[in-house]
Amino acid sequence: MKMMIPLILIILGVSGVECDSHTLRYYRTAVSSPGSGLPEFSEVGYVDDKEITNYNSDTRQFLPKTEWMKKLGSDYWEEETQIGRSAEPVSKHNLKTLMRRFNQTGGIHIVQRMFGCELRDDGTTEGYEQHGYDGRDFMSLDTQRGIYIPTMNEAQITTQRLNSPEERWGERYNNYLKNECIESLQKHINNGREDLEKRVPPEVKVWGHRQSDDVTRLQCLVYGFHPRPVDVKWVRNGKDDVPSDEMSPILPHPDGTYQIRVSVEVPTREGDTYSCHVDHSSLGDETLSVKWEPPGNGLSLGVIIGAVIGIIVLLAAIIAVVIWIKKNQAGYKSTNTSDTASDNSKEVKV
Repeated sequence: MKMMIPLILIILGVSGVECDSHTLRYYRTAVSSPGSGLPEFSEVGYVDDKEITNYNSDTRQFLPKTEWMKKLGSDYWEEETQIGRSAEPVSKHNLKTLMRRFNQTGGIHIVQRMFGCELRDDGTTEGYEQHGYDGRDFMSLDTQRGIYIPTMNEAQITTQRLNSPEERWGERYNNYLKNECIESLQKHINNGREDLEKRVPPEVKVWGHRQSDDVTRLQCLVYGFHPRPVDVKWVRNGKDDVPSDEMSPILPHPDGTYQIRVSVEVPTREGDTYSCHVDHSSLGDETLSVKWEPPGNGLSLGVIIGAVIGIIVLLAAIIAVVIWIKKNQAGYKSTNTSDTASDNSKEVKV
């Protein structure tokens, strides 16, 4: 299921959070074909970007994924396991229902649900719930009005029922998001504060490639930092911001840190200087600035590129070893499992 996590994040459009805020998110996934290599049902829980619990239809148990989650007693894990076992058949039912609505009789299809809450450093909170089908948004909860909004025609029958005076599902679920979810998040923050709020300063590598006589492409790789929020930009002559034409997503490393790459195209002119500026909470009020030295003015282009390639190869090797170890220790499917949040309400039926 390691391949499933990025898929869910893209489908449901989850973005990073502001510095010193925390999020609790759960992802429920049902897959139509057991032969896909994925469990038929799984649920993964995250605090910020750290996996904390998982459950799937093979193990049928909620399991802790961090040491600090093990502080919670057996009653907690039994309750979470029962929630997962209750949600599993409903998610499978939803998948079959949507396949009928889309006139699908076979193939691999996926229904997903993400729900959770955010606690910001100023004390404000926010909840969210989104549903996806086969890689597209299906419907979402408008937490301001307490109603579900369809994003596909096939979702209208579902949202009409959930918003009806008889069910008013959105209003009731809002109560969970604003209260129980926040209470759970606060408990997890207290238990895992040392891990969640650690500060690791970034490393920076810069290099350039001359694309023509008039244009040079500059690259800035920022890596090894925690927490996730970071601001990276190129600056000309120490004062002029250079708009980025390419920025990678902030990607996780196996050790819990992150990396990002920012690229710009600049005119090849003598006298201009360029530096990559990085702002991160681990640096306090300081800005980390790394100057790009054109070939001939310090390190050669080949040396710089070689160093960066070496870093990328090393990261790939680390990831491969971690995946291999997990496969051999826990089995491929168990690493793909997911955890649940203390969602004490029933699973949404479509």
